Amino acid sequence: MNKLFSLLALFCIFSCSKPQQPIEFWLTDPEQGILFQKQTQAQDVADTELKVLIDPETSFQLMDGFGFTLSQGSAKHLLGMSESARASLLQELFGNGENDIRISYLRLAVAASDLNEFPFSYNDLEDSLATDPALENFSLSHDTLDVIPVLKEILKINPRIKLMASPWSPPKWMKDNKDTRGGSLLEEFEGVYACYLVNYIKAMSEEGIEIDALTIQNEPLHPGNNPSLLMLPEQQARFIGVHLGPAFEENDIKTKILIYDHNADRPDYPISVLRDSLANPFIDGSAFHLYGGDISALSEVHQAFPDKNIYFTEQWIGAPGNLQGDMPWHVKNLIIGATRNWAKTVLEWNLTSNPELTPHTDRGGCDRCLGAVTVAGDSVSRNPAYYIIAHASKFVEPGSVRIDSNIFEGLHNVAFLRPDGKKVLIALNDAKGPISFQIVDKEKVFFAELNPGATGTWIW
Repeated sequence: MNKLFSLLALFCIFSCSKPQQPIEFWLTDPEQGILFQKQTQAQDVADTELKVLIDPETSFQLMDGFGFTLSQGSAKHLLGMSESARASLLQELFGNGENDIRISYLRLAVAASDLNEFPFSYNDLEDSLATDPALENFSLSHDTLDVIPVLKEILKINPRIKLMASPWSPPKWMKDNKDTRGGSLLEEFEGVYACYLVNYIKAMSEEGIEIDALTIQNEPLHPGNNPSLLMLPEQQARFIGVHLGPAFEENDIKTKILIYDHNADRPDYPISVLRDSLANPFIDGSAFHLYGGDISALSEVHQAFPDKNIYFTEQWIGAPGNLQGDMPWHVKNLIIGATRNWAKTVLEWNLTSNPELTPHTDRGGCDRCLGAVTVAGDSVSRNPAYYIIAHASKFVEPGSVRIDSNIFEGLHNVAFLRPDGKKVLIALNDAKGPISFQIVDKEKVFFAELNPGATGTWIW
C-alpha cells in the first residue's frame, strides 16, 4: 500500500506540475553580425552573481509607443517605390505579423520641416506685406500630395497608431522677421496662430487622421534651422494659457498639448511654463530631445510636476551610420534611459532616407540625417535606428506599463508589463567583456548573457 501511494504521488508530481514557460529572446550583436534575430534561449538556470530582479508590483508610466517621424521626405521616398514594394515595407514597419517590427507611434510636421524640399506653411501669401487673420487661405496644401496619402496607407495597416504633430514655423506673415527661418511669433497674431493649429487638427480629422498630441514648437530655442522659430518660455506659456488652450476647449479638441520639444539641457524651460497658472491646466506634458544635456533631466521635470507626462520625441543618427557605436548609445540613453526617466514615447528621427540624403531645405536643413531605412527605388536597407526601435516597438505594446528592475554597471535594462500579462526586458551590455546574468521574476528564473555592445529583448 505504501509503495502504491509513493508511485501515485510521484506520478502526480510529474504530470500535474506545469513546466516553466519558455522565454522568447531577440538579439542584436553587431560584432557577431546578428541583426535583430530570434535566438534559442537556454533553459538552464545556472547561478550567476548578477541577477536582474523584476518587480511587477512597482510600476511607473503607461507607454504610448515607439517610432519615428514621418517627414515629407520620407513620404516621397515611399511614394517613389512600386505599389507592391511599398506595401511590403509598410507592412514590415507597421504590421503585427511575426516578421513585422510593429511601430506604434509617428511624429508629423505641421507643414514643412527641414526635411522638406522647401519651407512652406498652410497659409502662404504671395504678397509679402499681406496678412490673413481670418485664415481664408488655409489649406493642407503640399501634405495632400505625399504625407497624407502615405499616412492613409499606414492607418489601413495599423488603425490604432498614435500621431504627434509639431510645427517648425508659423506662416511668415505672423513673424517679426517675415521669414521661414528664425524670428518670433508676433504677439498680435498669437490668437490667429492658435486658430491656425485648430484648423490643422480639424482638417486632418476630416481626412480620417486623428492627431493625438501637439507640441507647441519644435526646438523653440534653435532659430537657426529652416524653417524654425524662436519661442521663449514666457511666450509659450502665454500662448497656451490665453489662446491655444481656450481655443481647444471652445472647439472640443481632445488633442494633448505638449510643451518644450527640445534638449534635456534646459529643464528650466518646461518647468517655468508648467508654473504658469493659466497654461498649466491645458498642458498634458513635456517633450524632449537629447542633442544636449543628460537624460536624467526628464526625471527632474517629472519630479517638479508629477501629474504631467514626459515624452521623448527626436534623436537623429548621422549618415552613413555606425551600428557598433550608434546602437549602444541610443539603447542606453533612449530606449532604456528615456523610459527609466518617465518617457511615454521614444521616437527617432526619421523614418526613411534616400542614398543622397535628400530632400532637405537650404539655410539649415539636415543634410546628414539617416533614416531608419534607406530607400533607393524598390531597394531597402535597414539602418541603426531600425534595430534600435525594433527592440522595443515589436514587443512593448501601447498600454504597457514600465515596471521596476535593478541595474548594474555595464548592464543597463528596463522592464515592462504588457496588457496581455506578458513581461518584457530590454538590456544592453555596455561593458568591455561578456556579461552573464539571471532574469528573476518571482519563481521564474532565466539564464541570460550578452556580448559587449549587444542588445537583447526577452519576453515571457
